[in-house]
Amino acid sequence: MDGGGTYNPRTVEEVFRDFKGRRAGMIKALTTDVDDFYQQCDPEKENLCLYGFPSEQWEVNLPAEEVPPELPEPALGINFARDGMQEKDWLSLVAVHSDAWLLSVAFYFGARFGFDKADRKRLFNMINDLPTIFEVVTGTAKKQVKEKSSNSNHGSNKSKSNSKRGSESQGKYSKAMQSKDDEEECLDEEDEEEHGETLCGACGENYASDEFWICCDICEKWFHGKCVKITPARAEHIKQYKCPSCSNKRVRP
Repeated sequence: MDGGGTYNPRTVEEVFRDFKGRRAGMIKALTTDVDDFYQQCDPEKENLCLYGFPSEQWEVNLPAEEVPPELPEPALGINFARDGMQEKDWLSLVAVHSDAWLLSVAFYFGARFGFDKADRKRLFNMINDLPTIFEVVTGTAKKQVKEKSSNSNHGSNKSKSNSKRGSESQGKYSKAMQSKDDEEECLDEEDEEEHGETLCGACGENYASDEFWICCDICEKWFHGKCVKITPARAEHIKQYKCPSCSNKRVRP
């Protein structure tokens, strides 16, 4: 097992593209494909790892046999903790380890191909502009984006931004709640702005006006229709939409 890297990215842009592909695959495993992922992580099996591939696919498999492996290896034995904790906590734990693995792979490539200080800094900044898998899985990415949107907007949002700066001591979560209330008051005029900063709960990518999106009525996360396999026509017949993660939670205690 080589983590799916059949090519060697050599530039900062190529390493970042590799990172994004692997990240998208792992996010799928922990969100839209969570039922399949859960079943594959059988605690009765041997040490299993979650791999993300540059092709945006994922796989649960045994670790590489060769020592040392061609690429850094993901966390071992993620399946052993599955039944010993709440599912959302287990998924969050796997997400944290997945974030660490993605960084190790990216900077392994950086070291292997001689990235200098400027290259490493540029690569980290590109990676750091994306929400972590943990932030996507736990829903904190959307809260952070809404805060950023409110603080960066102009015009009618300026006073809203100033009021937030004055209440920074209340902490992140109170700011996120205030941001949500303010946005609901101005929903009509800011709909496009808010969506422009919203991230898909499955792939983590930004909203685009030419793409169909659907919002989960339970967790209120937004998803690309294509990521959750919902078409506009099918959405018209859904009275209350539940994303794969929320549907899964209702089925399994």
